[in-house]
Amino acid sequence: MNRQRTAQIVTIALLVAALGVVLGRKNGWKMPIALPMRAAAAVTPQDTIYAMLDAAREGNVRKYVANYTGQMEAALNQSIAEQGDARFAQYLKDSNASIKGIAITEPQTLTDVEVKVRVEFVYQERNEVQFMYLDKTAGNWKIARVDSEERVKTLVPYGTPVQ
Repeated sequence: MNRQRTAQIVTIALLVAALGVVLGRKNGWKMPIALPMRAAAAVTPQDTIYAMLDAAREGNVRKYVANYTGQMEAALNQSIAEQGDARFAQYLKDSNASIKGIAITEPQTLTDVEVKVRVEFVYQERNEVQFMYLDKTAGNWKIARVDSEERVKTLVPYGTPVQ
């Protein structure tokens, strides 16, 4: 095979590959990239709270508990051991079903490894505020303790029609 023929074959192969990539992308295919990726940004305390709430909504017990640390984690594991995964998962779903919205404030730094976050839960007929304290362990924020919920007076209940 001569050089010209080899160049033609390589050119055709490249064009076929490019066409395949274009058609694949057009149909929603994702191409794996083997390039080194940048380090992911550090997870924020708010990300941890949202992940915990998402896991509760899904009834994913393991993901839910993974967002806690210390005595809170131990107490949750004890509760799960007593009632079982299925009942605890249903409890998580039921307790989060009535939440209409969530407002999370910027964390207030207490120490280098501890923050306090105000979380407001919006329900159909009321709002409740809870302060969560998160500790940074192994580079991740985890919920270490929570204050009891306090009811907040709302001027206009959720879902009130605008006039």
